[in-house]
Amino acid sequence: MTPKELVRPEILALKAYHVAEAGGMVKLDAMENPYSLPEPLRRELAEVLARVDINRYPEPSGRKLRELLTRKMNVPRGMELLLGNGSDDLIQIVTLALARPGASMMYPAPTFVMYGMDATFSGMRAIPVPLREDFSFDADAFVARMKAERPALVFIAYPNNPTGALYPQADVIKVLQAAPGLVVVDEAYHAFAGRSFMPRLGEFANLVVLRTVSKLGLAGIRLGYLAGRPEWISEFNKVRQAYNVNVLTQAAALFLLERLDVLEKQAALICDERAKLGAALAEVKGLAVFPSEANFFLVRVPDAERTFEALKERNVLVRNLHPGLRNCLRITVGTAEENRILLTALRESVQQ
Repeated sequence: MTPKELVRPEILALKAYHVAEAGGMVKLDAMENPYSLPEPLRRELAEVLARVDINRYPEPSGRKLRELLTRKMNVPRGMELLLGNGSDDLIQIVTLALARPGASMMYPAPTFVMYGMDATFSGMRAIPVPLREDFSFDADAFVARMKAERPALVFIAYPNNPTGALYPQADVIKVLQAAPGLVVVDEAYHAFAGRSFMPRLGEFANLVVLRTVSKLGLAGIRLGYLAGRPEWISEFNKVRQAYNVNVLTQAAALFLLERLDVLEKQAALICDERAKLGAALAEVKGLAVFPSEANFFLVRVPDAERTFEALKERNVLVRNLHPGLRNCLRITVGTAEENRILLTALRESVQQ
């Protein structure tokens, strides 16, 4: 029998998550930290990794790393952590654990594409609730829909990807108070937002906080963590693949998170560049720039496909978003020099 005869129809209907080739480009498509580690730190890290016993399996739960993250990220007393191979791994774990027959997942849309994809993978019904025209969050409409649908799982990206909006805390609390199931507040961009629900984990029995170290500058090691009450973490741990966080990731994270100040200084530089880039983008004729509390901007252009291709011709790679975000590009905040190149290329591309 052929794949078309055996693969589930909802999987056949999907497109795989696409990652563009970026060789030789000014890479502003993936919300990465554009700064490398300082050279002395790179040398120290190489020595640490050289001592790792790669012939042995990793410590299965990452106990030392969980303890370090608990301390460094101010996880409230009484809460526990689950580690993942990036936050994508943890999104899948949570979704699989809650995917009872007939269960549904709800989220404001547009948002991170993997929420809906994981709903499909697990057999959950996905319920995207549209944001307002300006991409702000209509909490009352969301709560009304939630009361009607009674989802087992709600995802709220805080700030949202790809819009960059940080919803008012009061609106997120409305959702938490009304939700019949679990609410995952996804704080992938917490380093740039300055606000978090981590300190409030003890207030809401149905809240877990999801984070990644990717945006801090460690995207290549693939490490995410989920913080929540022990009763949630215990169940999700049953779904986790054994040894899901490898020995090199654990060793690198243990070394670098003890030097978190280096990464936080880089995040502060990105915030400074964000302010400059946002002001400069707003001056480009023909663009509409949406406010952002993340490390990227959502920009509406007259013709996204044409502008995207024109930028590629100038060796600048941004993200051309799906049809639900008509004529929108997502642009990562780069270094000062990368942003200068982007702005020059963007002015030329829009004027074509």
